[in-house]
Amino acid sequence: MGLKPLAEALRRGQQPLAVVDRSRGYHRPSGARLAGLMACDSFEPWLSRRTARRMSPASRSAVCAARMALDAAGLSATAEPDGSTAVCLGTSYGSTNYATDLLHQIQDPGPLGISPLLFMETVANAHAGQIALAVGATGPNLTISQREASGLLTLARGADWIRVGRARRVLAGCVDEVSPILHAILDRFGALARSSSTEDLEVARVFDADRNGFVIADGATVLILESAAEAEQRGAATLATVAASARANDPSASVSDWGAGHVQLARRLTGRLKAQGVDLASIDLVVSGASGSRRGDRLEALVLREAFGNDLPVVLAPKAVTGEYGGGFLASAFLALDGIDWAATPGFRRADPELDLTPHAGEPLARPERILVTSLAAGGAACWVVLDRSTA
Repeated sequence: MGLKPLAEALRRGQQPLAVVDRSRGYHRPSGARLAGLMACDSFEPWLSRRTARRMSPASRSAVCAARMALDAAGLSATAEPDGSTAVCLGTSYGSTNYATDLLHQIQDPGPLGISPLLFMETVANAHAGQIALAVGATGPNLTISQREASGLLTLARGADWIRVGRARRVLAGCVDEVSPILHAILDRFGALARSSSTEDLEVARVFDADRNGFVIADGATVLILESAAEAEQRGAATLATVAASARANDPSASVSDWGAGHVQLARRLTGRLKAQGVDLASIDLVVSGASGSRRGDRLEALVLREAFGNDLPVVLAPKAVTGEYGGGFLASAFLALDGIDWAATPGFRRADPELDLTPHAGEPLARPERILVTSLAAGGAACWVVLDRSTA
């Protein structure tokens, strides 16, 4: 747990993968096998074993991430009620492990045998609620579920809350868990990377001509948002400043896939940033949410090309290491702003002529002053956030 293992994985360009449990029979015999699974037997000192037993895996990760974020920010993680602290959490699928167990209980022994604990944790906003209970955040509490864009949308929404005075402090981030049934379903729909006939590997080849899907991952990331004045008053060391954000929806997208509205999305991006005083020429680096999906990467590349033209800066693709979902992408954006060393984009071998985009090839990068973080989701949601390097 923590940023150091993630930073090391990005430096090496190695995605830590493990074989998903296939014993329940959900998977196709020749289907995907690997995922980025959290290797954590204990959440202590952030969460006691006794408390953890009453939570789903996703809620455990979310609460631990929230307490770790508060500790890193020099804030108390006690459960004293604080109506000025809000929670804004994203999740793509919620607790699919507990949802699976609940459905099995409905089938056998029947509805009267359902565990109330399981039911409570199957709703998508359970994880945000558990954070609020654990740290006493009794202000606004919102869960955003917009697939791949969920995490970045919470950052944009949380910054809005701070700006308009709806909250003094916001815990923003995302959480997801990998369950056997979710992994099997995504594989059956053709979303996950598959091994080729020449190699026994499942690789997320982001922006590559031979990309054939993403690698799913679990975990959680939580950030503490507050005004610059608030941070300065308590002498906090800040990671970044949210300079601007933009949100959109691609009406050409189906409920389960990416669309083809790159021209409209690019116009929305440039227009909203310009309205907030941000020129794309000031962007030093792009942290892309592309993941290895055929249509998702295509849309991402075309939006960036339409917006930047021939002046597109270096594009980092952290999901080639972190996988899709789980919060690793959101944390990677702040590591990029911190100027860590990045390996060449793993899995990238051959440029796609239609995309005309080659991600970071491993060359040394100057520490950026301003980055653009992007997330385009299946279903049409889109979000962009501009982060400035903190001088505090």
